[in-house]
Amino acid sequence: MREELLEIESHSADKTQSGFIAFTEHRLANGLRVILHEDHSSAVVCLNIAYHVGSKNEDVHRRGFAHLFEHLLFDGSKNVPRGKFDVFITQAGGRDNAYTTEDKTNYYEVLPANQLELALWLESDRMLEFAVSEKGLATQKQVVKEEKRERYDNTPYGSMSIRMNRLAYRTYPYWWAVIGDMETIDAATLTDVRNFFETFYLPSNAVLVLAGDFEPAKALESIRTYFEGIPNTRAAIVQPPFDDPELAGEQREIIDSEPVPLPAVFYAYRIPPEDSREYFALDLLTDILSSGESSRLYQSLVYDLQIASECAAYIDGREMPGLLYLYAVHQSPDGRTEELEVAMNSIIRELIAHGVRQEELQKAKNKTEAMIVSSRVTLQGKADQLAHAALMFGEAGRVNTILNEYNSITVEDVRAAAERFLRPENRCSILYHLNPSVLQENTTA
Repeated sequence: MREELLEIESHSADKTQSGFIAFTEHRLANGLRVILHEDHSSAVVCLNIAYHVGSKNEDVHRRGFAHLFEHLLFDGSKNVPRGKFDVFITQAGGRDNAYTTEDKTNYYEVLPANQLELALWLESDRMLEFAVSEKGLATQKQVVKEEKRERYDNTPYGSMSIRMNRLAYRTYPYWWAVIGDMETIDAATLTDVRNFFETFYLPSNAVLVLAGDFEPAKALESIRTYFEGIPNTRAAIVQPPFDDPELAGEQREIIDSEPVPLPAVFYAYRIPPEDSREYFALDLLTDILSSGESSRLYQSLVYDLQIASECAAYIDGREMPGLLYLYAVHQSPDGRTEELEVAMNSIIRELIAHGVRQEELQKAKNKTEAMIVSSRVTLQGKADQLAHAALMFGEAGRVNTILNEYNSITVEDVRAAAERFLRPENRCSILYHLNPSVLQENTTA
């Protein structure tokens, strides 16, 4: 029996605010959540499907599996020949892509509105039945391994995020990288792939968002036609609970075995999940620290002390506790990481002791609002944010209240969050030192 329309609207959402996204939400009999956002400004639609599975759902011996599987789903499905998925989309005048994080895997197609049925057929076909071949698996393993070499292994400081995760998390599966490791990618078998598909690629573990130029009743009926017959073969997926202990003092690593151009210091602090008030305070703090030439890091390290060529702060939000990064790259090959650390720690101590100014906070709020609103200009941006809110926050309506949450943060919220989380004992530090012999070896090679 079909379930009735879920009337989901956030009562605290201001429908006149910038970036407001109107939507309706439905749930099919097999558990698939469907979110519809009408936008008749152009004859285009975006179909976005997000699965609540990321690298944190992998087995420790199959690291990188969620990302590998993302690649495999473009390699053919039950009724789509190998290599034809992208061809069908591009020949219809559209584009498609996907991405994988620690917490989710997201697929989307943007097409002319009259090609909606094509997108629904393609996505439902690869949700319906396992169809990966040995040849496809072998090919995509090589693609992923080359991606790892390019993005992590052969890029200056490319190892940083991988190393930092292993310092910041002990047992929780955030300790490995989304890209995985060469040996675990190689070890994946077709049986492993099939089990992963049958465990996580279920209607009840997904959110389908349709945004664009369509008639809601007709579009919903088409979605039911293509997706409601797909069986939900397993019980609801339970996400692994966060069970890592707090960091027992600063975790520190010095790297002198990689050919980096300049000495550098990278800090990461364990912070609360993405849906917490402290997360919003810390996100605003990273803008205060490093957004623009008037920011605290730039003013001190680049302008006043003239010891850094680059510095920044940013936040890596996750469904479970994530990380806040702070880093500086020295301006001289002969520079010392010690002087970068002295300056960085001085800034942190200052903001904990005296907090931030109201004008600094308001500037960060303005930048955040501009970023959120601009990210909703495209159908893809709106669809992605609706799917993200539905999966990570449990309610799509958070897209229309998140600006209120940022704007409610006070200077005391920022200071208190900094005091609680930007402590040396809650920090992981990676220092890159230049090693002339390594540089010479790399240049010669």
